[in-house]
Amino acid sequence: MKNYNLLVIIPVVLLLQAGCSIKSNPDSLENKNSASSDISDAMVLVPAGTFLMGSTSGDPDEKPAHNVYVDAFYIDTHEVTVRQYQRFLRETGHPKPDFWFPDLDRPTDPVVGVSWHDAAAYAAWAGKRLPTEAEWEYAARGGMLKSVYPWGDKPDTGYANFSSFGIAPVASFKPNGYGIYDMAGNVWEWCADWYASEYYNARAGKNPQGPVTGTHKVLRGGAWYCYEQQIRVANRYYALPDAGSYNVGFRCVKPTQ
Repeated sequence: MKNYNLLVIIPVVLLLQAGCSIKSNPDSLENKNSASSDISDAMVLVPAGTFLMGSTSGDPDEKPAHNVYVDAFYIDTHEVTVRQYQRFLRETGHPKPDFWFPDLDRPTDPVVGVSWHDAAAYAAWAGKRLPTEAEWEYAARGGMLKSVYPWGDKPDTGYANFSSFGIAPVASFKPNGYGIYDMAGNVWEWCADWYASEYYNARAGKNPQGPVTGTHKVLRGGAWYCYEQQIRVANRYYALPDAGSYNVGFRCVKPTQ
């Protein structure tokens, strides 16, 4: 069983010690306005195609590797930021997430502490939705359909924030082949699907949506504290949809029509 024991809600004192929210030159958001591009323009088109989802050599829940077809879609080039989420809260009155410290966090840091329900609410407000697990993995691969990481087969700290000591602003590292940033490391990302460890046995071949029901939602991508094995593009994890963590954020997708 996977045991990524930092995927929990921890006391704020530990959060501060971990260096996840305290940054040099703190920048308050109270007087900042979010540009419209924060909501709709920072997306790229992922073309329709077939890829090998999962891994023949990974964890048991990544097997069997199987061919999956995904329709074309648009995906955010980066994780939803503190600034973007600030606008959402201001315009909707949605409850603030755990670990919400906009006076301390950089506006371009990925928002964290959001539950799956928070992420889905933001996506709906922005005219988008959360990616399916298949869409997420296909986009993360960046056109390298059998690679271990979004950029190739060897770990590279030039492409991702991992084995580090805290969150980095979005797009601080090189993008993958589709021009998408931070698909590995920085913060875990919510997906639309319910999680089931044996779901791949069904070998759903076209636009899979995940199990019909479940108790946990899928997380993908790994986070800043993760090691090489955990940021692999096929790696799967999960959390309760009501949970919020200092290392979990999200990004959105929308259909092409």
